[in-house]
Amino acid sequence: MPHATLAAVVIVYPVGLIDPVEFRAILQVRRTEFIWAVTAMVGVVLLGTLQGIVVAIVVSLLALAHQVSDPPVHVHRRKPGTHLFRPVGPEHPEDESFPGLLLLRPEGRIFFANAGRIAQKMRPLMADADARVIALDLGAVFDLEYAALKMLTEAEKTYREGGGMLWLVGMNPGVLALVQRSPLGQDLGRGRMLPDLDQAVARYQASREPAGGR
Repeated sequence: MPHATLAAVVIVYPVGLIDPVEFRAILQVRRTEFIWAVTAMVGVVLLGTLQGIVVAIVVSLLALAHQVSDPPVHVHRRKPGTHLFRPVGPEHPEDESFPGLLLLRPEGRIFFANAGRIAQKMRPLMADADARVIALDLGAVFDLEYAALKMLTEAEKTYREGGGMLWLVGMNPGVLALVQRSPLGQDLGRGRMLPDLDQAVARYQASREPAGGR
């Protein structure tokens, strides 16, 4: 009898911890975290509390590793009449683009594990745009490893030899200092490292004006 009572307590108590409303709220906001929550629940039910939590931690770490290894790269355009730049999407068809200028914005830390993946994402965007100038907005990049710096150096050289130019935009102080100490910074010079996309667009438009234009 004591064993049966203890078993009932063990079964009923965890069931009371499962809140369907909370699971539904998580699913509405973020699907990835809903999967983590379900994994934790199933792990605890099937394997026990400690083992289930360990399984959930492992799954979440794997998901985070995947996100870090495959960061997004957005093409940006400008909202008309503003200084707001935002990713291209069907909900904003009126946003301004600038012929010959491609605005790209990678996000997150760029290091050896994802530098190649970012390069793969950028190549078709660059080819489709057929741009003379690529403004790479690094405002959302908080760290740049040597492998990523080497990738950018090679990309700049290849693009320059093909008649194009690469500009780096919006770098935080740490990333800017790193670039300035590297051969890439020497190749770019101050003229191709700009504080924000607004200035990049203004400089590009000014460069396209005929001599004596203004």
